[in-house]
Amino acid sequence: MCAAEPWKGPGQPGAPLTPSNTPRPQWPYCEKRCSYCNFNKYIPRGVDEAAMRSCLVTEAQTLLRLSGVQRVESVFFGGGTPSLASPHTVAAVLEAVAQTAHLPADSEVTLEVNPTSAPASRLAAFGAAGVNRLSIGLQSLDDTELQLLGRTHSARDALRTLAEARRLFPGRVSVDLMLGLPAQQVGPWLRQLEELLRRCDDHLSLYQLSLERGTALFTRVQRGALPTPDPERAAEMYQEGRALLREAGFRQYEVSNFARHGALSTHNWTYWQCGQYIGVGPGAHGRFVPQGAGGLAREARIQTLEPDNWMKEVKLFGHGTRKRVSLGELELLEEVLAMGLRTDVGITHQHWQQFEPQLTLRDVFGASEEVNRLLEQGGLRCSWEGLAVLDSLLLTLLPRLQEAWQQKTPSPVPGG
Repeated sequence: MCAAEPWKGPGQPGAPLTPSNTPRPQWPYCEKRCSYCNFNKYIPRGVDEAAMRSCLVTEAQTLLRLSGVQRVESVFFGGGTPSLASPHTVAAVLEAVAQTAHLPADSEVTLEVNPTSAPASRLAAFGAAGVNRLSIGLQSLDDTELQLLGRTHSARDALRTLAEARRLFPGRVSVDLMLGLPAQQVGPWLRQLEELLRRCDDHLSLYQLSLERGTALFTRVQRGALPTPDPERAAEMYQEGRALLREAGFRQYEVSNFARHGALSTHNWTYWQCGQYIGVGPGAHGRFVPQGAGGLAREARIQTLEPDNWMKEVKLFGHGTRKRVSLGELELLEEVLAMGLRTDVGITHQHWQQFEPQLTLRDVFGASEEVNRLLEQGGLRCSWEGLAVLDSLLLTLLPRLQEAWQQKTPSPVPGG
């Protein structure tokens, strides 16, 4: 939900790792479950919003104090559908953050929005509550595709919400577009993207559909009611789409994310730089070093999934953390590598050394002449072409890291 100082700005080569904890409040409720979604979401049958609000406030304060964070640079309200929550709830959580840590006036505060839950008056009320950036889940500009995905809005609803959002939050609106749907064709999808480019703001995300077991869409494909998505066609959409965005002046600063005029997401950049962040709310995930635990190990934390049980735990203990796992040094380095290479900046020597001061990038990857040339230019990063095939590159790079780590820390000899 937030990122803390020191901070030189997202995407700046050599910018130091943010050591902060970034709380991300989760609103777990949706109007309906989309056919492709396997997230922790619930269809409400009468939500006690006052109780949920109180617990979000309590847990945010508890975990912020536990993390020892002093300055917050971004807050991200995710879900579920957080635009179904009242602006009063958003304002209460932001006030709790500001009471526990310093929340500068220019901090990025993002709210995920679905078109059907965000008329202009409601968007304006969220702005008054402290939100200054919107992320709109359009997913498609084709009504047939939207029905296939189980969305509750039409293409017309999407474009109307986008226009209202841009009027109220100029230069601070992000939109999502999905690719690789069953039977989806390259040409019509590119025309959607072209239409969106005529109407969108300065941040856009392209996401490929992932068929998740247990979802309605997975079941329909498995039963043969829908064709299996074609991975080669999806790859063509992605390549054509990113080329179109580059021509329109967008920087592909991460595998799925594109921005122009410097409109990068501060909050998401924290994830890709392996900064620390706090997950607040049912099913939220976090990664931070708890203060009072010696400050030695970063923990991966998962909050209790079911909202009613989560609220009971928050009322009893001040937070609803269900699972805590200490990350080993190698696990953390694997994350630094995998997440950093998702960005166009990659991993600078300075960034790597903040996680591993002894084993340098050259120690790990210097055996390759091609990689050595990159390291001489300041670090390790993917080319524009390489971002499109990152998964295959990691199949080569991760074993090299694991081998170098084993050589650095040999196993103890039994009986020695």
